[in-house]
Amino acid sequence: MSSSPRDVKIGGLASTRLQPDLPAESLLSDLVPFASPYEADPELKTFLHRTANLLCDWIGGAASGQPLPTVWAQPDATPGPQGADVDVLLSDLQSLMEGAFQPSHPGSLAHLDPPPLTASIAADLIAAGLNNNLLAEELSPSLTLLEQQLVRWFCDRLGLPGSAGGALTSGGTLSNLMALVVARDRLSDASGVVLCSEDAHVSLSKAMRVMGLGGPALIRIPVDANGSLCLTQAEECLSRLQRQGRQCLCVVATAGTTVRGAVDPIPALASLCRRFDIWLHVDAAIGGVFALSQQTADLVPGLGEADSITINPQKLLGITKASSMLLVREANQLHDTFSTGLPYMDDASAGYHGGEIGLQGTRPAEVLKLWFGLRQLGVPGITRVLSSALERASTFKQRLDLDRLVCQPGSLHLVAFHPSSRVSRDGSSWTLALRQALMQEGFMLSRPLYAGCHHLKSVWGNPHTTVAHIDHLAHCINRFER
Repeated sequence: MSSSPRDVKIGGLASTRLQPDLPAESLLSDLVPFASPYEADPELKTFLHRTANLLCDWIGGAASGQPLPTVWAQPDATPGPQGADVDVLLSDLQSLMEGAFQPSHPGSLAHLDPPPLTASIAADLIAAGLNNNLLAEELSPSLTLLEQQLVRWFCDRLGLPGSAGGALTSGGTLSNLMALVVARDRLSDASGVVLCSEDAHVSLSKAMRVMGLGGPALIRIPVDANGSLCLTQAEECLSRLQRQGRQCLCVVATAGTTVRGAVDPIPALASLCRRFDIWLHVDAAIGGVFALSQQTADLVPGLGEADSITINPQKLLGITKASSMLLVREANQLHDTFSTGLPYMDDASAGYHGGEIGLQGTRPAEVLKLWFGLRQLGVPGITRVLSSALERASTFKQRLDLDRLVCQPGSLHLVAFHPSSRVSRDGSSWTLALRQALMQEGFMLSRPLYAGCHHLKSVWGNPHTTVAHIDHLAHCINRFER
């Protein structure tokens, strides 16, 4: 990305500065809640300053509270008979914030929801104020170009060819759905099955429903001891489908499973898919960001061999929600699959509009917070975020008493464990009791049901979690008796 701005013209459009014939006060008399387009609106400035102070105080007080609040005053949810003034709005907002999950708390370790980067917070505010729509180029000229440039950077970093492209989406579920729709579009009919590991994300089941394919059309392949899809069984399944004359529209590899952070054998699956002429999609919502740094790219090898990739920078890099991206090996395939034409829009200078490369029509300027956050980090900062998450996970594993606990293997920054049989034969009640005890100590872990057994899971993407926190957490776990 260039550090110096360049002048860009879009479609030869010219603009003129409108000079109002009436004072701004009279033009805005009936539109008080809308900021003036003729001057820097003092009411907006005051509103934003006071709101920013609320947010800064909330984040700044995170460590003194709990990750998950238990008591708060819930404000009215519906509009009142009259519009609320700023004081009432901010009072209601503060009440709502006091009941919100606090990702900046050092003990927030339950999910893939890290604290947000300061630049990403600021960009989210600007995106709301700009209120641009990436549906069409004329509704978001600079942002449309920015999305195309940033997508190109991601394609390069993940090893995709020059023909690749993609689009930002509102979440990994949508990215995965779009990938499967593109994969099916290349087939002769709308039927077919999808292969994935038994630990693949639940969004694939949703996608199958949306696409009108029943549950049996999603074939789940067992995983090995490391949580990776069994390649031999995948090959046997594809051979069996071929003998039966059944279509496989896609194989989905996972780079970072939800509980263990396991990575499927992507290079071998890519070779297998080429042999059977089958689309390979990689759900790298969790692990894909590790490919952005040379120091961690080996954790997710072979992404560049995929036909499509889902990647979610929000899950570790601190980009505010939502921030997901679907990348495809051949950029034109998105347009071929989703374009219906936009007859109410002028032609785009790039050849197509943003609303023609995905399921979403209206698209907010989510690229802004991703771009601003990555610019704030730089490549060294990205590397540090990734490597420090791995370091925290490794430190935590080393502190656990593995004579008392069974820890699931995984190669990323997630650690899941359950009690050994000599500690407790009732893992469900043990993990529930321990989770509640840890909450009293200021630590929030999640409690997934995995392989028929309740686990406690920690995610180590929180940069505020120190070695002292890790030591105390491990001490509480190792000494817990029920």
